[in-house]
Amino acid sequence: MKPSEVNKRWSELQQRIAHEFDSDVPDVKVLLFLIGVQELGHGPKKFSKRQKEELMHIANCKLFSKMGFYELEGLDQDGWPHWRLVKPIPSYTLLEQEMLIKSLIVDYFDETLSPDS
Repeated sequence: MKPSEVNKRWSELQQRIAHEFDSDVPDVKVLLFLIGVQELGHGPKKFSKRQKEELMHIANCKLFSKMGFYELEGLDQDGWPHWRLVKPIPSYTLLEQEMLIKSLIVDYFDETLSPDS
């Protein structure tokens, strides 16, 4: 997908989430946090700073699992998912990294928030 298309879809997603949550326009970190909370499946609650970082890691693993880089190993005793790196993630330029993560986030929300999911 072209960067212009990724940025268009990204902006639409940001506006959609801001509207749904009646909040400011979210950045990448906020959307990764939301994905992590969704994947954890424990519902809304207070998280420590460390847990927030772990939630963003869960989100990254989930997103990159779509490309075959991570595989879900299972859940720990507290119900937190643990992922295994299957193959190394290639080195990307900063622009490539930004476009890739935005594209993966948009695809995730398209799949998760679509009416027929």
